[in-house]
Amino acid sequence: MATTADIKNGVVILHKDKRMKVIEFQHVKPGKGGAFVRTKLKDLRTGKIIDHTFNAGARMVYIRIEAKKMQYLYDDGDSFYFMDNDTYEQITVSETVVSESKNFMIAGMNVELLFDGSEVLDVRIPFHVNLKVTETEPGFKGNTATGATKPATIETGYTLQVPLFINTDDILRIDTRTGEYVERAKS
Repeated sequence: MATTADIKNGVVILHKDKRMKVIEFQHVKPGKGGAFVRTKLKDLRTGKIIDHTFNAGARMVYIRIEAKKMQYLYDDGDSFYFMDNDTYEQITVSETVVSESKNFMIAGMNVELLFDGSEVLDVRIPFHVNLKVTETEPGFKGNTATGATKPATIETGYTLQVPLFINTDDILRIDTRTGEYVERAKS
């Protein structure tokens, strides 16, 4: 048994008989009263995110999960297909498990799948990915200092705000945790 002192982003706990992934947590020590831990938990089965507060020192059951590197192949709208890099075995993962990661995955990308036994709990993608802009308004040379942005659609179909100097076919470095533009990548 572990306590709230051991909590970290990304760990999976058993909470109310459900496997929940800790998305965010914050230790709070008010001037009056006992300390507590405020968390955002994602139900790994349904994808629903809830806020929950634990008293400091509360006991928690951590689920031991196995991470396996796999290659993303393709999706058919409802399911996503991955291949084990060692055995070449293919597995199917539902869209609810992949959730927001689908916005940053392209065919051939290596990702980590988190397993509890044979069940896939989550898809872990790199913190930064380089993706190509497929559609945006034309950029103008020298338009970098104003801080103004415009929408751009990347090759996965995701739309984000980018600086005005970004053009179609540019390669962007994107933070997958926030979905925001980081920089123009070297092509």
